[in-house]
Amino acid sequence: MQERFVLQNVKHLNGECLDIVIEDGKIVELTAAGRGHGNQIFDYSGVYVSSGWIDLHTHAFPDFDPYGDEIDEIGIKQGVTTIVDAGSCGADRIADLVASRERAQTNLFAFLNISRIGLKRVDELSNMAWIDKEKAVQAVNQYKDIIVGLKARISKSVVRDCGIEPLLAARALSHETSLPLMVHIGSGPPSIEDILSLLEKKDIITHYLNGKANNLFDEDGEPLKTFMEAIERGVHLDVGHGTASFSFKVAEAAKEHHIGLDTISTDIYRGNRLNGPVFSMSHVLSKFLYLGYPLEEVIAAVTTHAANWLNKPELGRIQIGDVANLTLFTIQNEPTTLVDSEGDMRKADQIIQAKGVVVNGSLIKC
Repeated sequence: MQERFVLQNVKHLNGECLDIVIEDGKIVELTAAGRGHGNQIFDYSGVYVSSGWIDLHTHAFPDFDPYGDEIDEIGIKQGVTTIVDAGSCGADRIADLVASRERAQTNLFAFLNISRIGLKRVDELSNMAWIDKEKAVQAVNQYKDIIVGLKARISKSVVRDCGIEPLLAARALSHETSLPLMVHIGSGPPSIEDILSLLEKKDIITHYLNGKANNLFDEDGEPLKTFMEAIERGVHLDVGHGTASFSFKVAEAAKEHHIGLDTISTDIYRGNRLNGPVFSMSHVLSKFLYLGYPLEEVIAAVTTHAANWLNKPELGRIQIGDVANLTLFTIQNEPTTLVDSEGDMRKADQIIQAKGVVVNGSLIKC
């Protein structure tokens, strides 16, 4: 959509209404509501606008089962303009993920799985021979505009008898490539303390609100000392809701201790999109609204915070001259049952609903 068009009467998070004028894919004017001029006018009265939502943890490679889905199904159709595939592919298949990116409208970046086989099987770090350092470095160099970090899933079902060794290999690879790690945490061993001790500034702990026995809080709901030390070092916290990795009780403990929100992500793929408990980015965001976080904080966790981690601040702002990546959404006052990964149900009075996106200058309704 290259012609000049106007998003009329959209509402900023602060409640201020404005018109956003887009031409040749870029934001060319921010003006008072009703003052924008263009070839087409789209009235979005009562609809919020933010910079385009960014989902830092998705699985967007449909060839792999069960953890796969189509890029646009978990991107623009969800109100998300930019997704980051969280290690679906290692060096063996990263070229195929990059090729699929060219056919999608959603912006896509990726973490490279340190296992060359990626999620072709779900114990991809159970054999150290599958961590091919040379192939990983080659992939990073070839796709440096797309690969934003390295992914290591460090839980018992993935590493099996290899213990902490895959994370040591990931750390070495991180230093060699100057890329941060995204580390999946879950059931142990390895112990969460051993994992945390290896994480550095800008590394990501994903699934930090999981309710498994090996989590980041003790049985009294107090954050572990090693967890607080990791936060002080600048380790980044990412929700990564997923099928089995979000607990309302743990989230409440985190809020009580003023931990987070860094980034809210879905860990979405076909199964938990269609069957829950994820369903959509807006559904996950609604859970944090229910938990009592202000709307501004909830949306910052999928806009400015994510954009800053990616070192792409233009993706997290609404500014004249930038390529237009925007999300349009409402907050509906209606009773909704929200379910976490433990089956814990909560009754909410409000739900966020995505209504549309502007992605790279094109307006698409959700």
